[in-house]
Amino acid sequence: MSKNGGKCTNKLPNKHYLCNVKTLLIYILLSLPVFAQAQFVQAPKREYRAVWLTTIKGLDWPNETIVGTAHEAIQKEALCIILDSLQAININTILLQTRVRGDVIYPSAIEPFSSVFTGRHGVAPGYDPLAFAIEECHKRGMQLHAWLVTIPLGDAAHVKAHGKQSLPAKHPDQCTKFKGAWYMEPSHPATVGHLSALVEEIVTKYDVDGIHFDYIRYPEGNATYPDGARYNRNRRGMSKADWRRSNITHLMSTLYAKVKSIKPWVCVSAATLGKHADTSRYSSYGWNAYHTVHQEAQAWMHEGIVDALFPMLYYAGHHFYPFITDWHEHSYGRHIIAGMGTYQLHPDEKDWELEEIVRQLNVVRAHPTGGAAQFRSKFVTDNTKGVYEYLRLFYPTPALVPAMTWLSDTQPTTPQGLQVAVDKATTTLVWESSDSTYLYNIYSSTTYPVDTTDPANLQHTYLQQPHFEEATHSIVYPRHYAITAIDHYGNESEPLQWKNPLVPVVMKAR
Repeated sequence: MSKNGGKCTNKLPNKHYLCNVKTLLIYILLSLPVFAQAQFVQAPKREYRAVWLTTIKGLDWPNETIVGTAHEAIQKEALCIILDSLQAININTILLQTRVRGDVIYPSAIEPFSSVFTGRHGVAPGYDPLAFAIEECHKRGMQLHAWLVTIPLGDAAHVKAHGKQSLPAKHPDQCTKFKGAWYMEPSHPATVGHLSALVEEIVTKYDVDGIHFDYIRYPEGNATYPDGARYNRNRRGMSKADWRRSNITHLMSTLYAKVKSIKPWVCVSAATLGKHADTSRYSSYGWNAYHTVHQEAQAWMHEGIVDALFPMLYYAGHHFYPFITDWHEHSYGRHIIAGMGTYQLHPDEKDWELEEIVRQLNVVRAHPTGGAAQFRSKFVTDNTKGVYEYLRLFYPTPALVPAMTWLSDTQPTTPQGLQVAVDKATTTLVWESSDSTYLYNIYSSTTYPVDTTDPANLQHTYLQQPHFEEATHSIVYPRHYAITAIDHYGNESEPLQWKNPLVPVVMKAR
């Protein structure tokens, strides 16, 4: 991660940045106190509200290793508490670290089990953490994207602990040791094959909503990275920098195609460095995706080999605002989800004031192409500098994830046959569906017909079955309902409206 130091130049802003007057005005207005701006940019019906949930070293989960059956229950309960806390502020996407450093958190035929759950390398707990997390996220109307650390394999001690199960032990020719750590060699054809096999295993076995690639890049400080011989044999007329970029782009393209060949609706995304390259006015100060680690990420969007990018914009001021604008202006219709440096609020990090995150969130929301992702879960659920409470205001109602219309824009069939039954304890909604793959959204309001374009009316998202129950005492009368079907690409049907409003039943005294 680069330092936040450095001053911007005095050059005029580029024409794209000048055109984005809305962004500049929002940045100025967001200098107001936090509570005055809590509702500044209205919450939309669709946006990513994501959180990175790390498993490495148990930083977010699990917070203790298993030594018996009781500890398995404790691990599961700990995840449920995290998810409940995030659901309460309407987070809709969990990026769960699934491949850690050449090891994974599910039973794999390809790589060993991570030690984070049992404290022992290669030893699995008595349950499947990935399957459990998917089930619990879907119960709460959240998506789960499997986050894979792509190229790094860990330091020498980590690799040694896996012994003969580690990739450097099994296939040393496919790996490179650099500055005391091991990496999959991006230029080796077997790297593509190995990662493709992992992706196929996950997408085939699990009902993931996305595959999220992290560290799909060369190591930083790679001027002395020892790939000169490979480059000389395979340069194909390219400079070394272009050759390296072509290796990473080929990897991204192949993995994208692999996912789409199995389940085309699974979202493929990547975490990139926060700054793609220098802009005409603002320097990246030697730390950017294109030149520093050879991620040609804006070209990935242009070529259609990624559905979403999560640029890790863990910076403040002029190190954030021009660069998020640059990403949006080069999104080519794909989704940009700004990676927020929420951890920088902590006194042990940059000790930011909450106002910095508040300004960034509102500027991001002014670009209606994606949303935001918080790094990382614990800093949110710990309410660092009040960020959890602010997100509760910023995300006042549920939201749908933006649709991937470039993959499919077919509108699902409207549900039919809605029936509503009420007793003193429970109100039950049941309806019919024409496709078992659909999920469902419930809208409600005190007026008919329910306006399903109004985010405030969206009550429950991504229900897995065509029925729903809620406590009767929680209903505000009169109450009208509307049900929509939504497919795995995010396309939503026309609403099925409930024409008979619910009204309170007055019990006669005897």
